[in-house]
Amino acid sequence: MRHISIEPPPFFHRGPSPLTRLAFFALLSLALLFADTRYRYLENVRQVVAVALYPLQRAVQFPGEALGYLGAYFASQQTLASDNAAVRQQLLAQARTAQGFPLLEQENARLRALLGMAARFPGAATAAEVLYSGRDPFSQKLFVDKGDVAGVQIGQAVIDEIGVVGQVTRVFPYMSEVTLVTDKDHAVPVKVERSGLRSVMYGAGTGRLPELRFLSPNTNAEIQPGDRLVTSGIDGTYPAGLAVAQVTSVERETGQVFARVTCKPLAGVERDGLVLILSRASVLLPRPDEPTEADAPRKGRGRRRG
Repeated sequence: MRHISIEPPPFFHRGPSPLTRLAFFALLSLALLFADTRYRYLENVRQVVAVALYPLQRAVQFPGEALGYLGAYFASQQTLASDNAAVRQQLLAQARTAQGFPLLEQENARLRALLGMAARFPGAATAAEVLYSGRDPFSQKLFVDKGDVAGVQIGQAVIDEIGVVGQVTRVFPYMSEVTLVTDKDHAVPVKVERSGLRSVMYGAGTGRLPELRFLSPNTNAEIQPGDRLVTSGIDGTYPAGLAVAQVTSVERETGQVFARVTCKPLAGVERDGLVLILSRASVLLPRPDEPTEADAPRKGRGRRRG
C-alpha cells in the first residue's frame, strides 16, 4: 500500500516553523511583561486603549444594566405598594385605639378617684355601673346594675368620685332606681363648708338648678356665691362631709321672707358611668327608730300609775 503524504509541497514552506514562532512570541511576551512591570513603558498605551475602548464597553454593558434597573424599579414599586397597604391597615387598626385614648384616660382617672372614695368606706360601698336614665322627662332618675341580689336597699346613698349623686328609691332583683339630687322630690341636708351654716338643698327638676330654701336674707356672711356645700350627716342617709354642690347665686330681695340661693351639683349626676352605693354601715350616726302609736298609751298609763 502506497503511503500518502499530507505535507505541503516544498514551495509552500516559507518563514520559520510554527513552533519557532510560538517560542518567539512567548519570549517576547515575557520580555514585555518584565519591561512593563519594571519600567511601566506600556502604561500610557494602556490608558489610550482603555479610553478608546470605553464607549464600546459601555455600549455592550448598557442593555444588561437597563434591564437590571427596570427590574429593580418595578420590584421597589411593588415593595412600596405592599408596605403602604400594610401601613394603611395598621393605621386603620390603631385608629379606634387612638381615638378612644382620651376617653380611656378620663375613665381611668375617674376609676382611680372612685377607688380613693371607696377607701373612705371600707366594706360599706358597692360599685355599680349606670345602665340608662329614666324615661320620664320631668323626673331625674337613673338605673344601675346592682339590685336586691347584691344587697342594695332602698334609701342608700349613691356617690361618685366627686360627691353625692342621689339616693336609691326602688330596688329590683338585678337593678336599682336612683333619684338624683336634681329631682324636684329630693332633698339633701347640707352645710356650708366655710361657715358651717346648715340648710337643706332641694332639687328643682329638669333644666333648673337646686335651691337652698328657708334661709334668712340677713345671712350675708354665712353664705356667698362660690361656697361649697357638703352633707351635714343629720339625716342618717348621707355620711357627713361628702361634696354636694357649689353656690352659684344668692338673691336677697327686700320684702322677701327668705333669700333665694341656687346651687350647682358637683358630682357627675347625669354623666358618670360608675357610682358607689353606700350601705347603712357607712353612716356614723343612723337615725333612731320613731316611736309607734302603740307605745304612747303605755307611757300615759305609766304616768297615771305613778
